[in-house]
Amino acid sequence: MVKRILSAILGLLLVAVPLWANDGGCMDTIETSAGDLQISFIGHGTLMFAFDGKIIHVDPWSKLADYAKLPKADLILITHEHQDHLDLAAVELLTKPGTQMVASRPAAVHLPGSLVMQNGESKTVQGLAIEAVPAYNLVHMRSEGVPFHPKGNGNGYVVTFGGTRVLVAGDTENTPELKGLQGVDVAFLPMNLPYTMTPEMVADAALALQPKILYPYHFGETDTARILDLLAGSGIDVRIRAMQ
Repeated sequence: MVKRILSAILGLLLVAVPLWANDGGCMDTIETSAGDLQISFIGHGTLMFAFDGKIIHVDPWSKLADYAKLPKADLILITHEHQDHLDLAAVELLTKPGTQMVASRPAAVHLPGSLVMQNGESKTVQGLAIEAVPAYNLVHMRSEGVPFHPKGNGNGYVVTFGGTRVLVAGDTENTPELKGLQGVDVAFLPMNLPYTMTPEMVADAALALQPKILYPYHFGETDTARILDLLAGSGIDVRIRAMQ
């Protein structure tokens, strides 16, 4: 286990380089058939992608970065309506003429002019193919019979960058819809309790999806070494980044 932990740390040092020094972010670059995809790990459930001259922000949250210093968005993806995923102040700072927003229906209520995507829908936005994947709880409940994330409220998104399919799963558990996705190359799966998945649930979803690269994200205080143990020998490149 120690060897795997050291390997993950070494991978972080070699692959992730400072991007937004004032905000503690780092960046990975993934080659696609249409050029490099740059992934910025801002933290929690918040990401930024740069691809083909476009900037895509996912669930921007002012608590994590000074968005006045980050590139404006061509596209903003909002997974659901919770305040750590839908921050109107961050959205306003990132918006420029021509910015498009994609959101789940409950989130779109707060985002005039946004494009609503319901679970299971596919659209092309800013030249990118986007699929909305159901994101919800099966097990973890706010109270008896009341899940933290009810089915139908939230989306994950599969975005295709030059033939490379990237899943940002949103706040979800290892649902049948998630595990049934095909051809995912890069997967961001949440791993924090009590709101989303245990490491065991993440491993179950990852083994079904078989992505080339797995980024556990939105993991709070979860011991990330556990997912390295669970997926040892799976052939999945598990990359731990600063995504608390």
